[in-house]
Amino acid sequence: MSTPLPTTHQALTVSEVMDALRLSRSKVYDLIRSRELRSFQSGRCRRIPADAVRQFMHDRLEEAA
Repeated sequence: MSTPLPTTHQALTVSEVMDALRLSRSKVYDLIRSRELRSFQSGRCRRIPADAVRQFMHDRLEEAA
């Protein structure tokens, strides 16, 4: 069973994005490197805004239509 996108978090960890999108860690980092998925770094922690994940999903759905 997949973990839904947390609704109480404004910034998600890479692990939370992996679970929500059912992608591997390397694929999430590939999306970040290619700027398909926005993120920011605070110290050594990489965070992905929840809105960026929603936008990524919306963009993929638009491409598929």
